[in-house]
Amino acid sequence: MTSRRVREQSTESGLVLVDKPAGMTSHDVVARVRRLARTRKVGHAGTLDPMATGVLVLGVNRATRLLGHLALTEKAYDAEVRLGISTTTDDADGEVLATASVETVAALDEEAVRSAFAALVGDIEQVPSSVSAVKVDGQRAYKRVRAGEDVQLPARPVTVHEIEVRKVRPHDGVLDVSVAVRCSSGTYIRAIARDVGAALGVGGHLTALRRTAVGPVGIDDAVPLAALQEAGEVSLMSLASTARRFFPCVDVDEEDARAVGYGRSLDVRLPAPGPVAVLGPTGELLALYEHRADDADGPARPVAVLV
Repeated sequence: MTSRRVREQSTESGLVLVDKPAGMTSHDVVARVRRLARTRKVGHAGTLDPMATGVLVLGVNRATRLLGHLALTEKAYDAEVRLGISTTTDDADGEVLATASVETVAALDEEAVRSAFAALVGDIEQVPSSVSAVKVDGQRAYKRVRAGEDVQLPARPVTVHEIEVRKVRPHDGVLDVSVAVRCSSGTYIRAIARDVGAALGVGGHLTALRRTAVGPVGIDDAVPLAALQEAGEVSLMSLASTARRFFPCVDVDEEDARAVGYGRSLDVRLPAPGPVAVLGPTGELLALYEHRADDADGPARPVAVLV
């Protein structure tokens, strides 16, 4: 990964891959990085709940224009699920709704637990938690819940590629289950905990969550926020490195590079559908281009111009 140090020059652009700590919102992390990068233009892709830790992708300056186009459709998590207790938020931050009897929980065998998780693998219809960030009539669901509304969200399609049950442990009348999940963007892990608990008749909620990968970046690519704060600066993945990591690429000559600067269409055949990174003669990222869906053989058109 190519990195640049951001000190006094707030015009430097690139991605910051942060290992988010628990107890902070994604916006809290953005605020810290703004101070470290000495710029207000910082955004994030793929929100993490306050209780969650792990990979959070942030863009600085011009890289914020890439955030909505990054290939972040597949995500991976390590999670802890507690079976035997249901909560208002489907996680440990909520109030207890119901507690199953010790005898009912004790009657569950490990095979039944594994089967309940396995039943949620594949293309499924999932009802998000009522305190999720899903918008209802323009307002986040969790804000409506806090205002006292009874929010009922409709199910929506998501894909759970894999759930690996790593450990099932009895603990003080409940079952604690360690799982690893690979899923599509938009999948709620706490909803998986809730639905498994409901299927087993004992209730369930999420007690810990760590995002280990998002798109092509993993936890080993991320830097703990505390380390960034201690250093007093951030390391940026350059725009060119970001392009090669997240997008198919095409190189253009100086004449086409000038056309990109004016936001003109290009008479080039892109190597893939969707946004493609256009790199200039010296390897710098100029823009993202794509063909129109109804004109795959026509000129490539700009999606985001960065020069």
